[in-house]
Amino acid sequence: MLAVFRRELKSYFTTPIGYVFMGVFLLISGIFFSLMNLLQNDGNYVNVLNTIVFIFLFLVPILTMRTLSEEKKNKTEQLLLTSPISIWDIVFGKFLASATLFFITLVITLIYPLIIKFNGYIAPSEVLCTYIGFFLIGCSFIAVGTFISSLTENQISSAIGTFGALLILWIMEWITQNVQSGIKSGLIFALILTALIVIIINSTVKNPYFSGVAGIIGLLIVFTVYFTKKSFFEGFIANFLNWMSVLTRFDSFSGGVFDVSSVVYYLSFIFVFLLLTVKSIDKKRWS
Repeated sequence: MLAVFRRELKSYFTTPIGYVFMGVFLLISGIFFSLMNLLQNDGNYVNVLNTIVFIFLFLVPILTMRTLSEEKKNKTEQLLLTSPISIWDIVFGKFLASATLFFITLVITLIYPLIIKFNGYIAPSEVLCTYIGFFLIGCSFIAVGTFISSLTENQISSAIGTFGALLILWIMEWITQNVQSGIKSGLIFALILTALIVIIINSTVKNPYFSGVAGIIGLLIVFTVYFTKKSFFEGFIANFLNWMSVLTRFDSFSGGVFDVSSVVYYLSFIFVFLLLTVKSIDKKRWS
């Protein structure tokens, strides 16, 4: 895994991608820091990080578009798959390299709150919490980009696909504010979720009996709740989407609160997409 990590991290600095990512990120963050803090004489640096979250929509596709697509294009994918390294080590090594480049870039931006501190007051705990949340949401998007990259050998297609996936995650918060959900629609949505979970379980364990039992248990839970507390499904779609929203989870961090449940959510989100990446590669390996 370390060999893949070192190789991937080095490649970011032997190609323009690493420099483009860092340069654009630092440029945009510097512009917003100047406009929102220096020119306004405002010491609230957290607002800058809250504002520049949109940058992930455009930079993460650039950062991850070659992660696995390039291996397919250069016909080096089979060399990796036939090496003693496990697929999980390959995927995690590549993800870790992208996350490390992002982390290095974030460390450089620490100069901004330090400038504010030297010229006035800044709340260190609030800034630290926001940085932690910012890093976690960035890594979550990188995991999505890594998965999309495993689906195609065309880097442009990978970048466009990642942008589309991130855009869906981005507007999920808006959807939760506008979706109308009654009891019946909430029940149908819960049944669809149950079916999706069963499909994921079956593709993971490849055991139809286990998947069938999981499906039956899921249906029993859904209908038990429906017949005992129908009101639970009132607004269920909006509540679920709000709970799943990547951006909504970031709000607690930007408010200076270290939310353990949100940390677990982000780590689980990352794990799921890396697992999907492993399954995607493994499926093609034996096809």
